[in-house]
Amino acid sequence: MVRHVVLLTFTDAATDAEIDGIATALRTLPDQIPELRHYVVGVDLGLAEDNADLQVVADTDDVDGYLAYRDHPEHQRIIAEQIRPILASRTAAQIALLTPRAT
Repeated sequence: MVRHVVLLTFTDAATDAEIDGIATALRTLPDQIPELRHYVVGVDLGLAEDNADLQVVADTDDVDGYLAYRDHPEHQRIIAEQIRPILASRTAAQIALLTPRAT
């Protein structure tokens, strides 16, 4: 299994409505991308200064599933039209999730 984690920080000019709109748009992706096994989008609660504004955690069965998600036209549209115009920084990582052995 591959887990993709991304943290997005938006410009100071970004509004709560824009950030909420991004979260709402991203939450439609599991219905459109069958390779997504688990998908969580969350807006930061603001409990600590310097946190990112939005987090996405996406799990797929394998690298091909991740690539299908990454390159999906609707995902790319949301990035181009909603995220990039207000994006200050992005940090991401993809990791292999190991299945625990049954005992």
